[in-house]
Amino acid sequence: MDFTLNSEEKRFLLKLARDTIKARLEDRPLPDPEPISETLKVQTGAFVTLSKNRQLRGCIGYVVGIKPLYEAIRDLAVSAAFNDPRFPPLSPEEFPQIEIEISVLTPLTPVKDISEIEVGRDGLMIKNGFYEGLLLPQVATEYGWDRETFLNETCLKAGLHPYAWKEPETEIFKFSALIFSENDEK
Repeated sequence: MDFTLNSEEKRFLLKLARDTIKARLEDRPLPDPEPISETLKVQTGAFVTLSKNRQLRGCIGYVVGIKPLYEAIRDLAVSAAFNDPRFPPLSPEEFPQIEIEISVLTPLTPVKDISEIEVGRDGLMIKNGFYEGLLLPQVATEYGWDRETFLNETCLKAGLHPYAWKEPETEIFKFSALIFSENDEK
């Protein structure tokens, strides 16, 4: 991955995500800080993941860049905390227990042969007709999956049967991510 962020830029984005969620919980206007570098204005895909006691508590992202990174992180922090359909909206009581992780994505690359997929380095997106699903690189590592299990699980996330990745009409894409969290700072 060619895109990098220095530690100050990472801290800026993590603080922005936390301050944004806090402002929303307190019914205050969302923060709108001036980005500290031109890098934070780059349009790239990104995800904000919230964990509570090491368990997923919300995760929402943009697969491709549709706005400057710092604006995307602000929007995604709100979405992960309050709009992930898998979870109820975050409560003020939960807020101190939340850990924030940010993943900044590289552009999607079509996979011609599954041997190109490296578990731990690559995330996957699978498309078949109207169905599509995406899993970030860290998911396969966290669950100890091999390549085929990762493909199967991405198909399930897309609402397909687990072996849909073997069908000729199924498109497989890979990407990598720059992943950092509040835990990195501790």
